[in-house]
Amino acid sequence: MAAHPVDREPAGVTLNQRRRQIAAALARQGLGKLLSMTGLDRTIPRRLKHDTDAAPQALRAALEELGPTFIKLGQIVSTRADLLGREYRDELAKLQDGAPPIQGDEAWAVVDAELGGKAEAAFASFDREPLASASIGQAHVATLPDGTEVVVKVRRPGAAELIELDLRILQECAADAVRRWETAARLDVVNLLDEFARLLREELDYVAEGRNAERMAANFAGDPDVQIPRVFWDTTTSRIITLERLRGMKVTDVGALVAAGIDPHLLAERATRITAKMVFDDEFFHGDPHPGNFFVEQDGRIGLIDFGVVGTVDDRLRDELGKILVGIMRKDPRRVAESLVALGTTTGPIDRTELRDDIGELLARYAGLSLGEISLTAAIADFQEISRRHRLRLPSNLALLVKVLTMGEGMATDLDPEFQIGDVLAPYARRSLLAELSPAALERRLEQLGVDAAELAVDFPGQIHRLLDVLGDGGFDLHLRAGELEPLLARMERLGNRIAASVLVSAVIDGLAELAAAGELRRTGWRRAWRALPVLTAAMAYVAWKN
Repeated sequence: MAAHPVDREPAGVTLNQRRRQIAAALARQGLGKLLSMTGLDRTIPRRLKHDTDAAPQALRAALEELGPTFIKLGQIVSTRADLLGREYRDELAKLQDGAPPIQGDEAWAVVDAELGGKAEAAFASFDREPLASASIGQAHVATLPDGTEVVVKVRRPGAAELIELDLRILQECAADAVRRWETAARLDVVNLLDEFARLLREELDYVAEGRNAERMAANFAGDPDVQIPRVFWDTTTSRIITLERLRGMKVTDVGALVAAGIDPHLLAERATRITAKMVFDDEFFHGDPHPGNFFVEQDGRIGLIDFGVVGTVDDRLRDELGKILVGIMRKDPRRVAESLVALGTTTGPIDRTELRDDIGELLARYAGLSLGEISLTAAIADFQEISRRHRLRLPSNLALLVKVLTMGEGMATDLDPEFQIGDVLAPYARRSLLAELSPAALERRLEQLGVDAAELAVDFPGQIHRLLDVLGDGGFDLHLRAGELEPLLARMERLGNRIAASVLVSAVIDGLAELAAAGELRRTGWRRAWRALPVLTAAMAYVAWKN
């Protein structure tokens, strides 16, 4: 892992001392098996070890004792039904990211050092009493010389260094666990830890958070229902960030909202619409939309804060989610299963027939229900459980998206227990699906088809020579050599799927043209696509014939 800038030694703790601290915390909770699997058992006396299973409550207690790195790791894992069973997820979800505040004078010293000794000139006032405190940083109310009220977030001295120390130890533990524990190898915990480290380092960098806030503000520019705080860059660095102060009621304080004349149902609808816009329209979303990051102003406008964690929806995720949506609408478990496999990372052999059967049973369970009648949280949990059972690990951006949608539904139903999130999400999902059938989307798929065909044409002769070498050496008894063919077979399968799909493009365009004639999709873009149909069909036929 790349090194991250550090503040100072975390209270003089060395690498070996921190290893012993971690091992001792696990031992105190009786987590002997976890000690053994991670190699930390070597750092403490035998008398402290207890060879017991990692009970959920004991694991949570150990993580809380060990501080910010482990608390955040537990919080992230608690949202991953593709990794952990429900009992562990429910317990780890109770982890709270809190910490005693640092002294106000110490926070001010950090601010002054970051501003080159010019903090007195930069702020007309700075409240030494923190507004809020967490494990990585704390917030202070201040005013600028022109009287603007702001909030200054200050990263704790030594926080980055301690986190880097913990990440280094966790990396060692992950490598040991892969060698000693089949489950750890199957879940590929080394890569999972690398992804966690990336997210945590981004959260440490307040400059990155400021950029995220500005991008989000640009996406909601002109929306009267949303307010994103302004970033004051003259007093922002990687260790401090100065933001416009937003005032309002807590989104969970239903009594205060009703007293202010705000309809909780309409507020739940508005909050869900904001999330849907971020995910489906902007493809850039707030990664931690818990109620503490939402403020409700007197006029009902929603203020969003804390953009340290954000997520994106890339082309691949959008394409496969669109296919999953089509599969669900058509009650086609095969299509859903193929897209789940395409999205996830396989951590073991997959029985595709059994996977299709499990998805078929799930779709049958929801048959006859409208989207508004389905609990999004329950449906997502069901799909994640199927993924975990069939050894499919979800990509990090999809896992974060799942967390955001689940938290969004939870917040909305807290406001209005009768609220049906599907009714608000449905129009966005349909529009997203139509966008996947647009000329631009079809052009993108055709372009990728050509890239795959070209790659296959380049690789094919070399792979054939390797195949002949393997056969000449006695066949496929040597599994390592046979494994050299897997990238070729995967590419051929992907290309075959795209060629088969491309045969249907003409029929799709024809159907869309009929819709356009009926007034459903009357756009000039479709007429251009219709005129381009002969060229498109000829190109697809040529690629299919050449391969």
